[in-house]
Amino acid sequence: MKDLKQKKRYSGWFLAPTLIVFTGLFIIPLVISFYFSLTVWSFTDVKFVGLENFKMFMRDKALSHSLMNTFIYAFSTCGIKVVLGFLLAVYLTGNIKLKRTLRSVVFFPHLVSSVAVGITFSALMHPSRGLINQVIRFFGGHSVNWLGNPDIALFSIIGTDVWKGLGVATVIFISGIQAIDRTYYEAAEVDGAKGSQLLRYITMPLCRPAMNSVIILSLVTGMKTFDLIKAMTEGGPGTATEVIALSVYKQFAAGYYGLSTAGNVIMLVVIGVIAYPLQKFLISREE
Repeated sequence: MKDLKQKKRYSGWFLAPTLIVFTGLFIIPLVISFYFSLTVWSFTDVKFVGLENFKMFMRDKALSHSLMNTFIYAFSTCGIKVVLGFLLAVYLTGNIKLKRTLRSVVFFPHLVSSVAVGITFSALMHPSRGLINQVIRFFGGHSVNWLGNPDIALFSIIGTDVWKGLGVATVIFISGIQAIDRTYYEAAEVDGAKGSQLLRYITMPLCRPAMNSVIILSLVTGMKTFDLIKAMTEGGPGTATEVIALSVYKQFAAGYYGLSTAGNVIMLVVIGVIAYPLQKFLISREE
């Protein structure tokens, strides 16, 4: 019994550095953020106002609209990346030439800075001089104001985000597909299963852990997106592409520190409320 206690105490010392770092870099800043979200503060003064910052955030049309845009952006990019990433991974794990080269090409956009991607696609989507509209006009179509039309601006950025982030989803799916034991395919082929049946009944079910990782990663990344939208539209036209992270930034830049802190807390709570139950549900499906 004494030896067991000594072992537990001994192993606890290995956890101590991690707990100290985690407490200092996450728990303490989190508690401080919750406190300052209940105040109107500056670098010289703090005034406690309770839940007023949260009420103001939800009452303001622009701020509440940014929350809706965040949901649209996150779920759209997540869904598209899951579908296209899986299909690309299936193709890139097949018997094709230049397999490794194509994988590198697909992953390359992820290596480019989001700001650089945003500036590049802003130029490509320019209503008159952009390459995309020039190609459309060449084939007899009419120019589209991709980033200036409130009805399609958000979806234009979603397309850009998918182009940039699809490589990560594809690589994760490739790893999941390659980890599947080939004997499953061989047994199914002996029973007469063909391409689409192998995909539906073997690849998709056994690739579920990779799919779950892509879903959670893409959704959380979409919920806290900032840099790409900042580089492409800065939330415009109007508030058509404004998301919660950008709203928080704008409120802080304008000197509304308490309101911006409340926005951060709302973003943290929303991500937690969505991501945690979703993760539990996805893990339960793996069993």
